[in-house]
Amino acid sequence: MNQYVTGAVIRELREKNGMTQLQLAEKLGVSDKSVSKWETSRGLPDITLLEPIAEAFRISVTELISGNTIHNANVSANMMRSKFYVCPLCGNTIHSMGEAEIHCHGVRLMPLEAEATDEQHMIFIERVEDEYYVRIDHSMTKQHYISFVAAVSSDDMQMIKLYPEGNAEARFKIRGVRRIFFYCNRDGLFSIDPVKGIDDRKSGYDDSRERRELEKVADKLFG
Repeated sequence: MNQYVTGAVIRELREKNGMTQLQLAEKLGVSDKSVSKWETSRGLPDITLLEPIAEAFRISVTELISGNTIHNANVSANMMRSKFYVCPLCGNTIHSMGEAEIHCHGVRLMPLEAEATDEQHMIFIERVEDEYYVRIDHSMTKQHYISFVAAVSSDDMQMIKLYPEGNAEARFKIRGVRRIFFYCNRDGLFSIDPVKGIDDRKSGYDDSRERRELEKVADKLFG
């Protein structure tokens, strides 16, 4: 373990929870002098006390040791508030429905912020019966590629993992999908409203022959 709970963290959490040193000590079965020593850096709590201390403050042991407490406002588990994390070392992709303390290979991961699609990350969406067919106009080399595509509704998340030298495309059941996300290993996370991906002809994309052909398909489906 390369980190340990500090006295400053214990004091901050104790005061935040409106506890005196004596009240915390009674919860832990130690003396208030022991708590005072921890908070003034004259001692550290035994490792067997980490879980009881975390329980007293209603947090996890990980939060206690890191000093970062997580307050998840998404108690209703609305998938539209989904967060994506990608490890820069191994490419591991992690999804959460709210705030979380995520680590991979010893690195603390921060949630990705999605940007609007642009001309370097063009996405084309077709509605085929009960599915969205999604294709991204992007290189798929070993050095520069789309790592995943995800379709999110309020109560569902579908994710497709993509690989270098493969095709940057995916199919998703429509079932209320309200947002399409995709991740470029160099430029980060992008998102788009699937309806806009089909119907918005003024999106700023180049008026290429391929784009016009897809627009004709959309016109036939919805015209």
